[in-house]
Amino acid sequence: MKAIIIYLISLTLLSFTNTSLAATTEYYKCVTDRGTVFSEFPCGSRATKHKIQVTDPDLQAPQNFVKELNELERQQIIRNLEAEIRSYKYRLDILSRERDRAQYQQEQRLNRILSDKEAKQISKDINKQLKAINKQYGRDVKSVNKKLANLEKKLARYN
Repeated sequence: MKAIIIYLISLTLLSFTNTSLAATTEYYKCVTDRGTVFSEFPCGSRATKHKIQVTDPDLQAPQNFVKELNELERQQIIRNLEAEIRSYKYRLDILSRERDRAQYQQEQRLNRILSDKEAKQISKDINKQLKAINKQYGRDVKSVNKKLANLEKKLARYN
């Protein structure tokens, strides 16, 4: 129900948009320790730019609401798919870092002062652990890449 209301509000705002009669104002939004700040000028390195369009209220609304609603829905689907793709790419980075960290910890075991016999035993154990780590990493990456490929195919259909 909330999504329908948002669509209707968005549709209403879009239906009154006419570039020849619209005035556009830009502002910046920054989130600081003291709260959210709005300004005409960038208020920090992480400022986000936003636009406000003011239109003539006497304009007539277009009659093709279905087409505009479909376009709004398509844009929302594209945004959601792109966000999900970014999420999976981030997950791949995390998996890579976790694997690298685990490999580093296993390799550090050899750097300790040990006798030759202990070093050989630990070396065998480390190789075994590294194989297990790489095997699990391979499975995880394969799974995430598969999901990522499916999302990119969906996104290509909407673009």
